[in-house]
Amino acid sequence: MDLTNIKAFVFDVDGVLTDGGILADLTGELYRTFDSKDGFGLRMAAMHGYHLGIITGGRSESIRKRFRTCGIKAEDVYLGSRDKMEDFNDFCSRHRLKAEEVMFFGDDLPDAPVMQACGCGACPSDAVPEIKEIADYVSPYPGGKGFVRFTVEMVMKLQGHWRLDVGQYKQQF
Repeated sequence: MDLTNIKAFVFDVDGVLTDGGILADLTGELYRTFDSKDGFGLRMAAMHGYHLGIITGGRSESIRKRFRTCGIKAEDVYLGSRDKMEDFNDFCSRHRLKAEEVMFFGDDLPDAPVMQACGCGACPSDAVPEIKEIADYVSPYPGGKGFVRFTVEMVMKLQGHWRLDVGQYKQQF
């Protein structure tokens, strides 16, 4: 696993950027809780030029809106994904990335093909056993509880990019 070549981070949502819990109101509207430190990790990656993407089976436009505030472009959020490999290939093609230049974050069976195709597959400590078995990196943190921040920060520090320019942060976010 060579993390020095990582140029992009792509994420599943439920169980990765959330703890997997979903609340539903009487109208059927779904609600998720996101960790603010994970969001800051995404902003840091965006500020340092990493490509960011979301590939999720979730269909709520609230997902696209949430991650726009973290520096992820609307066209890089794939909602309702039923073939994550197809969406992963599209993301890589549009950004002229090789699969081995992308770290993918997943936690459940639909994530397996991308986990095996990308440069580094990462999963939270509470991922299903089949995903833990194929992951290149299993975090000590569970989904939605700092897993994304810890892992993105680890890669960025390894590459010498983990530093905050407050002026740029104010301008961009």
